[in-house]
Formats: sequence, C-alpha cells, structure tokens
Amino acid sequence: MRRLLATTILLLAGLSGPVFAQANDACADYTPQPKPQNASRDIVGQELDEIMDRGHMLFAVYEDYPPYSWKDGGTPRGIDIEIARLIAEDIGVEPRFNFIAAGENLEADLRFNLWKGALIGGRIANVMMRVPWDPSFACRVEQVVFTGQYGGESIAIAYSKSAYPEEKPVPAYFRFDTVAVENDSISDFYLSSFAGGQTAGKIKRFSTMAAAMDALAAGEVMAAMGPRSQLDHGLTPDIGVHQPPLAGFAISEWTVGVGVNFRYRPLSYTVDDAIRYALEDGRIEKIHADYGVTFHPPER
Repeated sequence: MRRLLATTILLLAGLSGPVFAQANDACADYTPQPKPQNASRDIVGQELDEIMDRGHMLFAVYEDYPPYSWKDGGTPRGIDIEIARLIAEDIGVEPRFNFIAAGENLEADLRFNLWKGALIGGRIANVMMRVPWDPSFACRVEQVVFTGQYGGESIAIAYSKSAYPEEKPVPAYFRFDTVAVENDSISDFYLSSFAGGQTAGKIKRFSTMAAAMDALAAGEVMAAMGPRSQLDHGLTPDIGVHQPPLAGFAISEWTVGVGVNFRYRPLSYTVDDAIRYALEDGRIEKIHADYGVTFHPPER
C-alpha cells in the first residue's frame, strides 16, 4: 500500500496543470479509456437490488494497514472497516471484506478489484475503500465512479518530545537527526532527495509505518515522517506530532473516498448518501476518535 500511495501521489503530481484542477477544466485533456465489454454480472459486480436481495455486500480493503484496515485475531478492524459497516447498515445488508494487497498502482487495484478482476483468482468487490480522489484522475479512469469522500489525509512529522523540547523538527533537521520512514513510501522518496540528498544518510527505513513509530517510541530514532493518521495511531505521551510546511512536496494533502463500478450508479449514489449522513451526524468523526486519529473532513 505504501508503494501504491507513493506512486499514485507522484502520478497525480505529474499531471499537466494544477494537480487539483478546478471542476470546469479537470477533464480537458483526458483520453477516454475502453470500457469492459461482454462481462458477466458475476465479474463486474451487482446492482443495488441484487445486493439487497442477497443480503450482503463485499468491500475491498487494504491488508495490514492500521489504523485503516487489518485483522486482529481474524477480526476485521480499522477506520475503513467501521465506515464500510456504516454503509452496509444504511443499505440494510451484512458487510463482508476482501483484504487485498496493493498492486503496482491505483489503476491496477481498481481494475483487479472493481471492474475486471485479476488474471488468476481474486474477487470483484461492490465497493473499494480508501481510494485517493482527484478530479483529473477520475476523468481518466472511466470504469470507476469515484464518490463518497469521507476524509482527508496529510503528511506530518512525529517527534520525541525529549529530543525536541523547544523547536519542533522540520525536514532540514534530518541532515543531522535520525528519522524513521516506511520503506518506499512518499516520505521516503521525499527525504531521500531533500536538499540534494543531504538527509539521505539519516533515514531509517521500516517495513511498516507502525514499525517506524515503534522505533520512535523505543528511542531508536528522533522523529518519524508519514501520513498523519498513522502517526496519530502510534502516539505515546512522550511523542508529539506536527505538520510543518514541506518545501518541494508535490502533494502533502489529499482526499480519500470510495470507488464503485461505473455500471452501478444507483449503488454509488446510495453509498455516497450513507457516507454523507455519517459525516453530518458525526459518526465518521467518532470512528476516527475511537482509533486515536485526528479527523480531517473531506473537501467534497
């Protein structure tokens, strides 16, 4: 997932014009993609009435990705899991989960899990959670409806309060101070090239952001850099977190939502309504608080 996120953000950063283009010109330069043809219903998903008749719906969520989605003793847990349960409850069906590994990029994940299916094995989901949203990207991928934006994410820095009793660290500090990142993440790429590579020697890479935060808590590093929600989830009383300006960072903030196969507009409308209701009455904000995560409302 980390490599997927980094690739996706870098891809969006490379689009011509403003990254988050205004609605009236977001689709100006896109080239239509081929839509799936001659695909049976069991391949591309189900209509809303079929889901309701069947009594359950399938959500694609990323595996081993706390605080968003993971299995705790076989029980699905995480912010995305709880939001998916809200959606299913609003529709009146049972939620089921397909834990997926991140593919080469976001387009591949959408293709394998929402509208075409993997070459070998795999299952098509009715809804895919934690899909980064961008209007230009949405124009290019016509096979998916990007809807139900339910939160914002951003890059931040967690730090040892004892190591930084007065001034909070900024990237320039990591020319001399150790910093933990998740391997192949957007933070890893950013710090590796920051100031002509001057911070590269102080980077300590870990397989997950949770492991990076554990290293910070154990005093193995002085700071950690990554998505704010993952830093919040790993905070201790001895660790602080802040979001300084990040010079040269292509996209340090983004919106997340869901994806639905383009054939099933009634389902996408219903999912969007369920998320909107849960945002308005505070249920989604409470889910974030329950996992110790600061909630950032989406830019809908």
